[in-house]
Amino acid sequence: MNLRRLWAIARKEALHIRRDPRSLGLAIGIPMLMLLMFGYALTLDVDRVPLVVWDQSGTVASRDYIAQFTGSRYFQFVRAVANYRDLERAIDLRDAEIALVIPPDFASRIESAQTAPVQAVIDGSDSNTAAIVLGYTQAVTATYNQRIAVDQIRRAAGGLPAPALDLRPRVWFNEDLKSRNFIIPGLIAVIMGLIAALLTSLTVAREWERGTMEQLISTPVRAPEIILGKLAPYFVIGMVDVLIAVLMAVYLFDVPLLGSVPLLFAMAALFIIGTLAQGILISTLARQQLLASQIAMVSTFLPAFLLSGFMFAIPNMPTAVQVITYIVPARYFVALVKGIYQRGVGLETLWLDAVFLSVFSTVVAAAAIAKFRKRLE
Repeated sequence: MNLRRLWAIARKEALHIRRDPRSLGLAIGIPMLMLLMFGYALTLDVDRVPLVVWDQSGTVASRDYIAQFTGSRYFQFVRAVANYRDLERAIDLRDAEIALVIPPDFASRIESAQTAPVQAVIDGSDSNTAAIVLGYTQAVTATYNQRIAVDQIRRAAGGLPAPALDLRPRVWFNEDLKSRNFIIPGLIAVIMGLIAALLTSLTVAREWERGTMEQLISTPVRAPEIILGKLAPYFVIGMVDVLIAVLMAVYLFDVPLLGSVPLLFAMAALFIIGTLAQGILISTLARQQLLASQIAMVSTFLPAFLLSGFMFAIPNMPTAVQVITYIVPARYFVALVKGIYQRGVGLETLWLDAVFLSVFSTVVAAAAIAKFRKRLE
């Protein structure tokens, strides 16, 4: 391999980029825009659930029970309703996701130590949200029941017995249980995979469409020199995108970076090399810029979003789909980024993912060079 020829190809590709400042701006701006949009819009937190109440009791006890919901950050009181028709209308109009129906004899039953039924009507059109809201409702009711039981025991026995268990939960790595701390690191992996493949998916196809590929074929430049020379400028752009994404995650979204920064960038460089080579391979096979960009979008963004473990837990997927995830490179980079970001672990724990990512980058780069050599012959 001749470094002088490689540098000439890299300089030629850099000139293409410099002469098209709009494309360069998009290469830098699109990751920032996507991170802003997904970072603020995509959340798994279920807070301030709109609540309507039909309080048929209208007593201190019923208002005390309702206060357990309205005093929580998980529920937001919307209004009181007077019948089932208003209750159903509030849910149909999406004004409320849950409605409480308190019977007229609520207070009398509690005072006489009887079970007081309370109906909770939950909008189940979004099954995941409904399950979370149901859990919130059960937790609030269990706490209220416990408080009533404690008061009854105190009045009957004149004191409280020592608890049999003293549960002290402790959350590691994401103490506040913010979904943003889980989403943003994985989002960086998904965006970088898409942008890197898109950047290079047009390079070889552009040469064919402009008629300059024949000139490259007639030169003594070898296929590895062309591939690596075309990768070099986009690798620099990709690493700049990674730097911007990491800075935004830490300083804009307040996502703590617990692990090694050099290790994070080393794994990012490995992933970007593989996805850039994937874009070159797509460009070589497609030979048309529009087709190449479409293939790059479908082959990078969708698998990374759906099959990498970024949003959906891989163990919960069907077995056949779990097998498919092993050929998705974003799976390994997402695991690496989340491990470095959230748990602060290093290669002693993440070495297997790093090995698979290295294999992916090597195989795809070799395939791109081999396929391009066939085009030269």
